[in-house]
Amino acid sequence: MHLKNSKIIVIKIGSSLLVDDKKRIRKKWLQSFAKDIQKLRHKNKKIIIVSSGAIALGCKKMNYNKINLKLDKSQAVASIGQIELMNLFSQTFIKFGLNISQILLTLDDTEERRRSINAKRTLENLFKIDYIPIVNENDTIATSEIKFGDNDRLASRVAQITNADMLILLSDVDGLFTKNPKKYKNAKLIKEVRDLSKDIKNIDIKGITKLGSGGMNTKIEAAKICNLAGCNMVIANGLNLNPITQIEKKNNCTWFLSKVTKLHARKKWIISSVSPKGELIIDEGAKKALINGKSLLAAGIKKVSGIFKKGDHIKILDNKRKEFARGLSSFSSEEINKIIGCHSNEIQNILGYVSKSEVVHKDDMVKI
Repeated sequence: MHLKNSKIIVIKIGSSLLVDDKKRIRKKWLQSFAKDIQKLRHKNKKIIIVSSGAIALGCKKMNYNKINLKLDKSQAVASIGQIELMNLFSQTFIKFGLNISQILLTLDDTEERRRSINAKRTLENLFKIDYIPIVNENDTIATSEIKFGDNDRLASRVAQITNADMLILLSDVDGLFTKNPKKYKNAKLIKEVRDLSKDIKNIDIKGITKLGSGGMNTKIEAAKICNLAGCNMVIANGLNLNPITQIEKKNNCTWFLSKVTKLHARKKWIISSVSPKGELIIDEGAKKALINGKSLLAAGIKKVSGIFKKGDHIKILDNKRKEFARGLSSFSSEEINKIIGCHSNEIQNILGYVSKSEVVHKDDMVKI
């Protein structure tokens, strides 16, 4: 039902779906997946695939053990595996009349407004010429500081950037369970999540597969990003052949249904930042002003944490250190430390130049 009404669908594939435990490529599975994509394309669905597997395939080719790889070596292995990955997709998809392209993204590409818009335009142009984008994190240049670290959140950001209706996370489990199903036989599959804060309050599942990264925690983070972007999400077992058809037929999966959001594109981008650069702690008076739709002024700031530049994403915390809002700072952390607690008419004298009076403008802020 949810897939039927979706026009733009992002599908994330984990490494374990492409390469099995014995480092063998699951060619039969990939062919069945390509057939699913062909069906979706015949229904005029726009498809983006976010695929893991570059490092796993690089390790296979070089006969390395991924677990022992250091970052600098994994970057080299990723560049080798990237060709293997795209050749695998190209050779398989062409049999089904599907054209593919490659897009490599880093965390900064989705965090910086200008670059995220550029990525969106590229994806839209690929749709127009009937190509399916295969997106991956640019592991060859990404360092630990600028990495997503997993493709679940990358997929959710791609879904957010493109205003997708649906994100499908194909995993090695059926969905979200009440307990870890690999440890507990009485674990029950949660079929639907409508309120993330309530429905998963008592669930704590951590897991890592041999070839992939992430686990259930990153999928929940992805669901939060999708939820705020007005995009539905589903976690389903991708190990089955024809995994998309299985979702439609059996519905043995977990749906995360987004609340209707009125956040426009700019604010959606702000709220779904996965790496805010700093924090501002504000007093009760400033919090009330923000609740009433006002901008954040220097007078209401009690403390600055982190080092950030003008225009960076920051968190705004109340005096109990609870996250209250996110926004784009009009000042650097160094400047805010100089004007903290001051009235707006004092800022020019303190800094020695004319600047905005709002530390975070109401149009650059989203309350959580």
